[in-house]
Amino acid sequence: MKTSSKWLIFVLVAIAQFMVVLDNAITNVALPTIKQQLHFNTNTLQWVVTAYALFFGGFLLLGGRAADLFGRKRTLLSGMIAFTTFSFLIGISHTSTQLIALRALQGTAGAFMSPAALSIVLVTFRDGSARNKALSFWTLVATGGAALGLLLGGALTQYFGWRWNFFINVPIGIVMTILIARLVPEHEREDTKKTLDIPGAILATSSLMLLVLAFSQAPQWGWLSLRTLLSIAVSLVLLGGFIVNESRVRRPLMPLSIFKIRNVRGANLIMAPLYASLLGVFFLLTLYLQGAMRLSPVMTGLAFLPFPVTLALMSTRMPKLVGRYGFKRFLIAGPLTVAVGMIWLSLLHVGSGYWLGILPAAILIPVGIGMTMMPTIAAATSGVPSREAGIASGLISTSQQMGGALGLSILSGVAASVTASELRVDNAQAALQGYHAAFLVGAGFMLLAAIAALVVIRNPKKPDAEERTTLHGSPLQSSLVH
Repeated sequence: MKTSSKWLIFVLVAIAQFMVVLDNAITNVALPTIKQQLHFNTNTLQWVVTAYALFFGGFLLLGGRAADLFGRKRTLLSGMIAFTTFSFLIGISHTSTQLIALRALQGTAGAFMSPAALSIVLVTFRDGSARNKALSFWTLVATGGAALGLLLGGALTQYFGWRWNFFINVPIGIVMTILIARLVPEHEREDTKKTLDIPGAILATSSLMLLVLAFSQAPQWGWLSLRTLLSIAVSLVLLGGFIVNESRVRRPLMPLSIFKIRNVRGANLIMAPLYASLLGVFFLLTLYLQGAMRLSPVMTGLAFLPFPVTLALMSTRMPKLVGRYGFKRFLIAGPLTVAVGMIWLSLLHVGSGYWLGILPAAILIPVGIGMTMMPTIAAATSGVPSREAGIASGLISTSQQMGGALGLSILSGVAASVTASELRVDNAQAALQGYHAAFLVGAGFMLLAAIAALVVIRNPKKPDAEERTTLHGSPLQSSLVH
């Protein structure tokens, strides 16, 4: 295949992935407006974001398995048609219940799009250097889309109304469905036996959903209340059932053998806390900018502009740096850099301005993310048998989204609990104390990611040789996505 054809395929599936990521972020800036118009209360507002991330993460493994069984292109197109349809229905919804339910269905559609899109990229770029370059751009789409979503969401909300945050997906979805159907080639199915592990999907998704519910409701139920502790206990029991099921079923949703690959294991341990911190901080920082600093939706979006700019600069430099120095040092330094940015945010005070209060963190955080994402995705998808490529793609995306859903619940729950306990002082100071605590918890998540990188990730003695081995044929050629 010609290089130009490969990059055309990349652009098409990257736009599909951009839609998924964008919709996970574009809603944040519109939350105050949605809250007012659809009469959400503060406790349920986070579910506009959480429902999407939760169902997205909960069904990613099933989506990855479907891509392996039924074909990547077919799975991507089916997901995109559903995603576009639900986007339109969200745009015309009129109650908070409708909106949350449709966001959950939209997230489910995205769960079938995302692993299929990534596995198409991996099968298209088999050469080590070309794959690294493609993954760096994929990282930019995956993380830059979130930051750009805040800017676009602000403009759409302020000038056209919050519903256009979802209507915008409709023409894009229609055009991209037609182009992908015509221009992206079919790929051979990795497994001809069309069996889906439905019990595994139910156990995994229900376990994760119950855990998110427990953390999101803990401020109202009480962190040590019977309901909170019982929900967490039942979630862990369901997770245990999922592991037992996967070890016994003939064609598991998530083959446990995939965790024997050291860097795959480490990459997922890094991705979960990374997004646990990132999604929660985006949510809380958006509320801070519009609440405490009284910024308009457009100005809030502009306040996030350093994120995609800095991220683009970092992401485009990472393939060469990883090729020279290997994974490990970046997977340690990146989360630590993000942690410094979050600690900076924890020092905000009532009189903090944007330039000294927000901007330094708005640069440090994407620098750290840019250092972390591309090596994490590369580690998570190398050394995996081709028949499990969709699962590997789905697994790292699951760690990302479920980490984000849990992180949003935990950070917003911490913020709400601390704010409630500080209401003896003025409301603004109480809210600020809640943000401080949440940002410090986010920094703690980053320390966990750095420790996982230090302990688990294997840094090759000769990175260039490993790139040739892992990403370009030789004894580990079967690790590529074919």
